[in-house]
Amino acid sequence: MKLDLSVAGDIVLAMQAEILAGEKAVTTAIKVAGGNLKSDWRAQVTRAGLGRRLANTILARTYPKAGASLEAAALVWSNAPRIISAHDTGPLIKSKDGFWLAIPTPAAGKGVRGKALSPGEWERRRGLRLRFIYRRRGPSLLVADGRLNSRGLGVASRSKTGRGKATVPIFLLVPQVKLAKRLDLARDAERAQAAVPGLIVAKWLDAKT
Repeated sequence: MKLDLSVAGDIVLAMQAEILAGEKAVTTAIKVAGGNLKSDWRAQVTRAGLGRRLANTILARTYPKAGASLEAAALVWSNAPRIISAHDTGPLIKSKDGFWLAIPTPAAGKGVRGKALSPGEWERRRGLRLRFIYRRRGPSLLVADGRLNSRGLGVASRSKTGRGKATVPIFLLVPQVKLAKRLDLARDAERAQAAVPGLIVAKWLDAKT
């Protein structure tokens, strides 16, 4: 039996075309995987009730920024890494000074852009002094001698007779607090990574058609 082997066409050009298809496939697949992971992380943050603003701090970028490469990579990150990490790990938070953590009650209200107020900031904004109340059971308190307004916020009393005046709890004081783990970013990252080989194969076939 005699076998005759011949190559049709230019093998160098064929290999170059295959490499170009591979570069395009890998880069496209990595871009899709990075975009999917960004969307998944944003959805997690939103479902956890942490707000759209925090979700939108999660961004994605593909490298190289232009062109295609067999070594393409995607970076997914947050512009608020400390906040995202805290909700992802559920750490134990203690006061830096070794004293109390002041947890605002609804009567404390919010600061600029919805940020929580510190006791000092609250006093400056409301023009009231906070008073410490120690409790043997349960958290101790920082209270204000004022009143609750129609929005449920602690404010100064305008009454000269003392009518409507009340002692309003403004902050709960605790030595430490365990932040609940509300995110599982590793789960989505592992799923995105596992999907990459299948994406590359699919995109490679698309690039050749």
